[in-house]
Amino acid sequence: MKMYVGNLPYQASEDDIRQAFEEHGAVSSVTIIKDRFSGQSKGFGFVEMGSDAEAKAAMTSLDGMEFKGRKLTVNEARPMTDRGGRDRDRGGRGGGDRDRGDRGGSRGGGGGGGRW
Repeated sequence: MKMYVGNLPYQASEDDIRQAFEEHGAVSSVTIIKDRFSGQSKGFGFVEMGSDAEAKAAMTSLDGMEFKGRKLTVNEARPMTDRGGRDRDRGGRGGGDRDRGDRGGSRGGGGGGGRW
């Protein structure tokens, strides 16, 4: 079972996290998510354990536990499509404003023109 581990201290290493989870069973993998440019931890990661029973024991014990000065959030990892949030419907802000009908007009930049 794969678990989401949030509110990680930025200085925590994968070995630190592995040690905390190994008290509850065999740890298959530990991944800390890092900023691709700076390499700095984003404060969350994922832990995979050998069995569901071990993972559930770890979640029960470690969720809310203080770890290096921060209270951990530990729960079952969900696929990206189930999380909701900004990737869910792509409406609203950002992206092109195709339906506005004022291509290149009064908003500065670009010249008039286009099909409109």
